[in-house]
Amino acid sequence: MSPSHTAVLAAATEAPPHTGGILTLIDGTAGLLTVAALGIVLLLFLIIKIRLQPFVALLAVSIVVGLAAGLSVTELFGTVQKSDAVSVIESGMGGILGHVAIIIGLGTMLGAILEVSGGAEVLASRLLGLFGEKRAPLAMGLTGLIFGIPVFFDVGIFVLAPIVYAAAKRSGKSILLYCLPLLAGLSMTHAFLPPHPGPVAAAGLLHVDLGWVILMGVVCGIPAVLAAWVFSAWVGKRIFVPVPQDMVEAAEEARSAVVAEQRAAGVEPREKPVPLGTVFTIIGTPLFLILLATFSSIAFDPSTFRSVIEFFGSPFVALTIALLMAYYLLGIRRGWSRKSLETVSTSSLKPVGNILLVVGAGGIFGAVLKASGVAGALSDTFQDVGLPIIVLAYLLSLVLRVAQGSATVAIVTTAGIVAPLLSEGDYSQAFIALVIMAISAGSIFASHVNDGGFWMVAKYFGISERDTLKTWTVLESVLSVAGFAVAAVVSVFV
Repeated sequence: MSPSHTAVLAAATEAPPHTGGILTLIDGTAGLLTVAALGIVLLLFLIIKIRLQPFVALLAVSIVVGLAAGLSVTELFGTVQKSDAVSVIESGMGGILGHVAIIIGLGTMLGAILEVSGGAEVLASRLLGLFGEKRAPLAMGLTGLIFGIPVFFDVGIFVLAPIVYAAAKRSGKSILLYCLPLLAGLSMTHAFLPPHPGPVAAAGLLHVDLGWVILMGVVCGIPAVLAAWVFSAWVGKRIFVPVPQDMVEAAEEARSAVVAEQRAAGVEPREKPVPLGTVFTIIGTPLFLILLATFSSIAFDPSTFRSVIEFFGSPFVALTIALLMAYYLLGIRRGWSRKSLETVSTSSLKPVGNILLVVGAGGIFGAVLKASGVAGALSDTFQDVGLPIIVLAYLLSLVLRVAQGSATVAIVTTAGIVAPLLSEGDYSQAFIALVIMAISAGSIFASHVNDGGFWMVAKYFGISERDTLKTWTVLESVLSVAGFAVAAVVSVFV
């Protein structure tokens, strides 16, 4: 987060606990802890039982917690007249979205260009050809791992499911052998690596450079996905699930409809195959630039050269460069019109609104916890318990995930709770990035019937609910536990 954002949040969060709110319940640490506990219960109730949209639920709970903990209406909302009072809600929302919205927006558009241009098909077909029929599951896993970096989880399933159908149909084996490695790759990148919303939001809330999040995401995510691939190979030989013929036909119809829409917009994604090297270059460029800038302070003394590296390695600049590369290499150079590029980019941003609102509401929740003194009370209590922060972060995220199903809600809520524990200690960026990995790992544990991803996997790959629990739910748990285990071990040395 930039210094300006930090200053804005600091103005809203450095005030001591208040006692003048209209809903103040109990004074002191016990009362603040009660408010925090009831706030979490209320959040889960609103999302699970009332089925309230998570953004609305987070916003409502933030207001209730703030008032109950003693914040005044003026402190929460500001005033109509000009005043020196800082609105906690506005500063919390603006502070996090000022950092996150640009990254998620640029990353989403980049993924859309790669998707529509046929980059996924090229990547999967080349890897399948390279590894051969016997190692096709590994090829699918690598495809999910690489293509999952720039695209959302559900988009990856939609684009790559037909390739899974084809590979499973040719072999005559269970579709689980092919879809589970793919899903493991997609899920790992979605949980652990920017520019996906979860790790980006946590980085913004905990003030960590994205370079550290990328590095620790690779360190924790690769062993986790390898463990998931081992499980996939084991369970795929024990549970046979045939290729869902109805989904094959539906996928072909959907593909035909998408191609027709693209052609109507002037896009011909399959007229020319996308060079594999181009796909790797576009995906790898922003990651390399961000990592280079993050660690330039170690390799170089302050200089003009270092300033140049830090400029190009800014997440905003690095992702803009990658997007412009995609526009030219995958679009204009292959005959796309500028109107086509605009159409694809604009349509890709439609699903992002809900994500950004939930992340923003998480920022509000964190700001309210700090400004009201609830966060300080939680921090003191957790420190007295003696539980390591990284373990606490994982368990909180895990409980929230299992209870209400949304990984994003689990991440932003947990980050808001653990932020004061990290701000009071002298922790390195590397350690905080590992805490983010623990939070992200907890947010994917035991995907079950309250998670939209559960039903998407079951539907797209024709798996019964019972077998989805035996396979997909366990796969997510393996990813979660393995990722957290690596983060915990590495944190000892960091």
